[in-house]
Amino acid sequence: MQPALAHDAHEHQKNKWPQAALQAQAVAEVAQDTVTITLATEISDASQAAVAQQLSKALDDVMAQAKAEGKDKVKASSGNYRIWPMSDKDGKISNWRGRAEIILKSTDFAAASDLASHLSDRMPIDNLDFSVSPQARSEKEAALLQQAAQAFKDRAQALATAFGYDRYDIRQIDLSGEGARYEVASAPQRMSFAAGAAAKVPLEAGTEKVIVSVNGSIFLRSDKK
Repeated sequence: MQPALAHDAHEHQKNKWPQAALQAQAVAEVAQDTVTITLATEISDASQAAVAQQLSKALDDVMAQAKAEGKDKVKASSGNYRIWPMSDKDGKISNWRGRAEIILKSTDFAAASDLASHLSDRMPIDNLDFSVSPQARSEKEAALLQQAAQAFKDRAQALATAFGYDRYDIRQIDLSGEGARYEVASAPQRMSFAAGAAAKVPLEAGTEKVIVSVNGSIFLRSDKK
């Protein structure tokens, strides 16, 4: 029974020490290394079936070229696909319209730009978006975690000292659920291009803020008897 009594005594001793909650963060600017290019086409025809057939052919043709030319450098995937009726002034369906997208994604900006330009005569560029790749974000977060942990320890010791205590014991530690939180820190990066634009796509990425937060609570301890 002695170990249990010793444990109870230890818990009683810990519970008499004051507790404090605090937070520390580490922040870094990370260069956006990934571009996502949205290609889109719209088709109008008298019947829903005709629109669906033309959209499917456009998607198949452009996707085949995208995968052949992009190879391992540019990933191509299907985006939004939609067909809807158009009504006349009397509320009756006059024709059908459809829209389809193909998404190009790559960390090789030159390859993505060239491929988008080659495809733009059949499926124009609708939008550009820049981001940080998961690998780059993960590497930066690992480094920031060390910084945030050290900042937490420094603040905990400073807090203990400020209130006249010698040291602290960590009671609980949590990483913020928004540890991968980021925000665009560069100039606006979303751009639209006129249909049929065959010139090389200018790509200039910005940066994002990556933030890692450490939240926790501590016991303020004193070595004095």
